[in-house]
Amino acid sequence: MIKLKRLSDKPVLVPKDKEGHEWEKAAVFNTAAIYDNGLFHLIYRATDVGPHAKYGEYVSRLGYAVSKDGINFMRLDKPIFTNETPQEAKGIEDPRIVKIDGIYYMMYVAFGGRFDGDYRICLATSTNLIDWERHGVVLDEPNKDASLFPEKINGKYVMLHRRYPNIWIAFSDDLKSWYGHKPIIKPIPGTWESARVGIGGPPVKTKDGWFLIYHAADEDNVYRLGVALLDLEDPSKVISRQKEPILEPELDWEREGHIPNVVFSCGNAVKGDTIYVYYGGADTVIGGAVLV
Repeated sequence: MIKLKRLSDKPVLVPKDKEGHEWEKAAVFNTAAIYDNGLFHLIYRATDVGPHAKYGEYVSRLGYAVSKDGINFMRLDKPIFTNETPQEAKGIEDPRIVKIDGIYYMMYVAFGGRFDGDYRICLATSTNLIDWERHGVVLDEPNKDASLFPEKINGKYVMLHRRYPNIWIAFSDDLKSWYGHKPIIKPIPGTWESARVGIGGPPVKTKDGWFLIYHAADEDNVYRLGVALLDLEDPSKVISRQKEPILEPELDWEREGHIPNVVFSCGNAVKGDTIYVYYGGADTVIGGAVLV
């Protein structure tokens, strides 16, 4: 049975409540991750107040942190991606990053807050992880939890996304028009994944299939991480799905925070044969783990 082993019993990144860091003083969580050019890179979601309506008028922005060892991170003082369009008025949430042919592709949720369901999947690209070019809305519908696969499959771009409460797949020739939408992973009544499911970080290619870490919530809104294996040539086919979670809230900072009892991942960093998984704890801090 696959399990994640925490890198530390402490978070790898916490809010920074000091002058110049007001934008990340309440929460840092739900981070994209990638290992590239000998470094671990995080692009993390941060808020100025608690990330829920009950805490007030929060705004989500994206910060950047970098590490040599995957545990000790340095970060920039200013956000690298902030709300600049009407669709992003309430902020930018839950980025997921892949690198294809030398270009970084980031899918993220743009939260407008102008009406119910005003959240859309958007796409941006970069050559250095710091400067990003926006490409606008990918799917003009309420949707979250989206990522590209890290390579084309049969000449097509492939995206995973979430039409509530399932994980869906879709295909594109140009990153603009998406077709072939179908659900591939659904909640299982009466289990730890009974209420809804959504992807974690981008799928990881292995010799046996696409290794997908995903999150699931139960009826009590406890978030855990699970794992599934998708077919290499036809990733709409689920080869296997582990019955037990690979990570669940156990430490104090995973169980207590702005949203209690949450472990939620948006990013994997693959170094050699090791997969590092970075995740939000209780929507407040960032933890790290590796596959064992």
